[in-house]
Amino acid sequence: MPDEDGHPTPAEMDLRTVLHALADPLRFGVIAQFLREPADAERTCAYFELPVSKSTTSHHFKVMREAGLLRMVDHGNSRTAVLRRTELDERFPGLLGLVRAEA
Repeated sequence: MPDEDGHPTPAEMDLRTVLHALADPLRFGVIAQFLREPADAERTCAYFELPVSKSTTSHHFKVMREAGLLRMVDHGNSRTAVLRRTELDERFPGLLGLVRAEA
């Protein structure tokens, strides 16, 4: 069962759901950008400057969070996202390497 913020545990991460999240070019780009950042990088949604409305950006980050790609961190009046590298590498070995190579 996902935690109170909607993050699935690694055992709950489903490959089809993760691949669906990565199938969108904007979401793929966000994950690829995270892979170019330091491993513990926390970034706001605005950092990625997606060419869509704020509500659509929020939707994209929700899809990535619910798939287990990102962990959203609450900072009071703002939130940041962190790529769940270690958990993804353990659950789906090689997946992030493929994303990095494709990007």
